[in-house]
Amino acid sequence: MPKPRDIYLLDPSQLSPEVIAVAFAKTSRSPESFREIADGLTDTASAQFHERWVVGYGHASVAEHAVLHLAFENVSRLAIEAIENNRLASYTEKSTRYQVFERDGYYTPEAIARSQYAERYRRTMATLFDTYFESIEPVRAVVAAQFPRNPDEDEKKYEARIRSKYIDGCRFLLPTATLANVGMTANARVLESAIKKTLSHPLQEVRDIGVQVKRVAQAEVPTLVKYAEPSEYLRKIAHLKCQTSNEEARVAGRKAQSATPLALVDYDGDAEERFVAACLYRRGGMDYVTALQHAQMMSGAELENVVQDALTGMGDFDAPLRELEHITLTFDCVLDWGAWYELKRHRMMTITPQPLDMRLGYALPRLFEEARLAARYRRAMDAAAATFTTIAADLPDEAAYVFPNAANRRVLVTLNLREAFHFCNLRSASNAHFSMRRIAVRMYELIREIYPTFARFMRCADTPSSEQLTREFFARVE
Repeated sequence: MPKPRDIYLLDPSQLSPEVIAVAFAKTSRSPESFREIADGLTDTASAQFHERWVVGYGHASVAEHAVLHLAFENVSRLAIEAIENNRLASYTEKSTRYQVFERDGYYTPEAIARSQYAERYRRTMATLFDTYFESIEPVRAVVAAQFPRNPDEDEKKYEARIRSKYIDGCRFLLPTATLANVGMTANARVLESAIKKTLSHPLQEVRDIGVQVKRVAQAEVPTLVKYAEPSEYLRKIAHLKCQTSNEEARVAGRKAQSATPLALVDYDGDAEERFVAACLYRRGGMDYVTALQHAQMMSGAELENVVQDALTGMGDFDAPLRELEHITLTFDCVLDWGAWYELKRHRMMTITPQPLDMRLGYALPRLFEEARLAARYRRAMDAAAATFTTIAADLPDEAAYVFPNAANRRVLVTLNLREAFHFCNLRSASNAHFSMRRIAVRMYELIREIYPTFARFMRCADTPSSEQLTREFFARVE
């Protein structure tokens, strides 16, 4: 008689992450159950196993079974950007959309604190945070006038309904130095890589965080992150310089500003053929070259029929076929830093951000004009830009702490069509942040122009246009 099916949890309160990792690893060669394997293990024996197999023989996948949950508190949002630069981890952070931040809640890097710019940095932070706090009530009044309280709505529910709308606007003033909290869940293999990245980072704050993370993690997985050390290669590419012999090109590149937040710069022109070929391949019976040849011989109507058949019937929570991942697109994007912060959460994308640069301008939400705060807002942005430029001449890395959410950043984004479905559907929704929403809608519009058959299944048809969203929410976007 075969043994009955059994599914259970290994109790992390009774077993350390390193022991659990070994228990799973040993099943490949042991006939025993996971419980029996775990009962025969100790922390010392598990450490010896990892020293031999994970470190000595490079079987790093074993470390993926050791999962840790780390809490980061009172770190700058600039540092959080570095912490979250790991594709295979999970993060949840203090939201600038729903919470009001503290007036003195910002980080001052030691390099600036010891420099001639210390007082100017402090004044600029005071300007940004003072403007932030002075804007909350006037902007709330504008939002309240636009979205009045329903007769059957109590004050608590009403405040919850409109809070994100006015905090959404005011958050444009918060600088990257703003202190926040973030929770991170990662396995030990990812965490080792994350520690190496932070220890190699150009910012002292991030390097210090890396030291703390390694110390905290070693209390739970002493062997699996033991050899995470700074990387000279990562240090080098942090300031990668690609020289061009064409001086005119360099000057044009410095001056260039995009007139549109999103430009489609590359895509697969034979997307339908690629998708249909992958579907034929999925069915079996032929190699991919033959499948692609079959697809290339189909008429436009025949290709469309296959696409429709493959994608029709998806429910609201169904993901489309993975065959869409064989189709890739690349976008050149200019967006405010607050929107960038949401974009980077889509870690299935390949994202290459440029260094922060205040010369790309900033966004001005229409709420500030309606609250008669536009002039005050502009003064804060101009002060931040001037301080950023001054500090950057001597301390280019540390100058980034002055960068406000409103300031624009240029980012290169490559993604597959399946991820585009997910991104556009999620970020074009009515409850999405308006700055990110116009980017998602514009991406959908560009995809609709080149892939009309696929676009029909992206659930974005009822959204306002990107131009409408820009006019509705922004007085200035560059």
